[in-house]
Amino acid sequence: MNLIESGRFLIIAGTVIVVVGLIFVLSDKIPLGRLPGDFQFGSGRFKVYIPIATSILISVALTIVFNFFARK
Repeated sequence: MNLIESGRFLIIAGTVIVVVGLIFVLSDKIPLGRLPGDFQFGSGRFKVYIPIATSILISVALTIVFNFFARK
């Protein structure tokens, strides 16, 4: 691995860390986990949460991002 490849890797890794950090900071304002299509049921101490709509949204977003970076 030469210096140019190392530099590109560090830039991409840093960008990913910043994006994940922003998601954590803004998580109260982003309605992930509370979308229509996310199922939550149960009572008392037993609850089941099935985030179908959130999973689809994250999958589509990651597919777009990975396809953007995979093109050369």
